[in-house]
Amino acid sequence: MEIESLSLLHWGLLILIGIIGLIMGYYLGKANKKSGIDPASMAVLESKNKSLLSELEACRKQVEKLGSEAQTAGTGFDAVSAKSVFGKRIKENDLKLVEGIGPKIEGLFHNFDIKTWKDLSEVTVERCYEVLSSGGDRYKIHDPSSWPMQAKMAQQGDWRALHKWQVEHKHGKL
Repeated sequence: MEIESLSLLHWGLLILIGIIGLIMGYYLGKANKKSGIDPASMAVLESKNKSLLSELEACRKQVEKLGSEAQTAGTGFDAVSAKSVFGKRIKENDLKLVEGIGPKIEGLFHNFDIKTWKDLSEVTVERCYEVLSSGGDRYKIHDPSSWPMQAKMAQQGDWRALHKWQVEHKHGKL
């Protein structure tokens, strides 16, 4: 073998390896372009995506609604409206507005960090009894079963319903 023939063989091998590499690269590239997800799975994923987007939009609307309600609830106290219904001046978060609560019982609730109509509306009747018992035996005669409900009406500014209820149920009894 001569050097020229060796070199020709060498060049032939390089060209052959290059052609094989091009063919393999073409087929591997073609295989990688496929997504690997069949059309049925893609349709399922697209429908799930649509339902999640609609749920997200519903949640956003609900958050927007709750945000606007919270803004109106924070400024919901209307002293003029309350005075027109009760015929006397009403202070915001005055627990004595609730039928059956006087200044001393209001003080007991304040000791338990129950200072607003909202706080009282969220308290259970059992908790009201605990507050009363902290004042001693003389408060056992009181029935706080309607106090959270009355406080909720006051918190919501439903003055007519609260006044009507208090007139119909003398002394806060159901």
